[in-house]
Amino acid sequence: MDVTVAEYIRRTVLKIPRDEIKTMLQKWGFLSETQLQTINFHQIKENISQDVVQLCEENSADIKQAAVLDIIYNHIYPNKRVWSVYQMNKTVVCFSCVTGEETEFFDLTDFKKKFKRRLRSALKNVTINFREYEDNAVWIRIAWGTPYTKPNQYKTSYVVYHSQTPYVFISVSVLKSNLPLLCQNFQTYYPRPLQERNVAPENGDLRIIQENRNEKERIQRVNQEVFGDGPQPKLEFAQYKLETMFKSDPKMDVLDEKEPFRCLVKFSSPHLLESLKSLAPAGMADAPLSPLLTCIPQKARNYFKIREKKGFFPGSFVSP
Repeated sequence: MDVTVAEYIRRTVLKIPRDEIKTMLQKWGFLSETQLQTINFHQIKENISQDVVQLCEENSADIKQAAVLDIIYNHIYPNKRVWSVYQMNKTVVCFSCVTGEETEFFDLTDFKKKFKRRLRSALKNVTINFREYEDNAVWIRIAWGTPYTKPNQYKTSYVVYHSQTPYVFISVSVLKSNLPLLCQNFQTYYPRPLQERNVAPENGDLRIIQENRNEKERIQRVNQEVFGDGPQPKLEFAQYKLETMFKSDPKMDVLDEKEPFRCLVKFSSPHLLESLKSLAPAGMADAPLSPLLTCIPQKARNYFKIREKKGFFPGSFVSP
């Protein structure tokens, strides 16, 4: 194993909190469970790092494996770096014909090949490593060199790219001249709403088809005004407490109870805001949605209390 690789692995292990070293090495997957059992994780970190390096020596680790461990560390501790967000201007739509239908996809293998080819065509001394995560995020680690020097593994750039979005997050240790070269490698596309993929029947009434098209355009326009173009913040639940009074004509005296009526409504989803955003385009709700639901990002909270405002007509409610 190269001395530079050994030293880089040692320094990476030293950055990890001691209680989390074993877990992170397991996520790395380069060392077997049998090898990990030989390490005393209760000793000082310097000794742990030396033991890890020795095992990596046995497995003939190279810079590729060392870079993957570094990506895992930065993915778990992203706040250790300073990030800038860039919005791509170019939009590319990719299609693949499957069973006669158009299916949109993001080809990670093709993306890797193009990214490496374009970057290395301009700068040969560069190390590029990728790792994909479940949230469709592609983490890219880049170590830059010069035409005369090898890549510096201690001054790396990190790029986090979420496919199907126009945004890319970059934590740079890169020359300004290389930044445009880095950004122009990203191709983004926006999936079309499901109903737009349906083909209108050939013998359909043109007036109905046009009316449906106009309604879809209206829903899309209203939805965009409310939620914007970009991805929504990830939120798993929103809770509403309702407090109101049943009222009737005083002459009828139907309701004797003066206590307010209270109820609790809770919305939950793995990605609540994206779910709300998709309701109107999917035909499951009218557009626009209630402001009580669409105000969540603006108010930056997910707990609300809905009370009847004094002086209003029965049934009129406001959210404080």
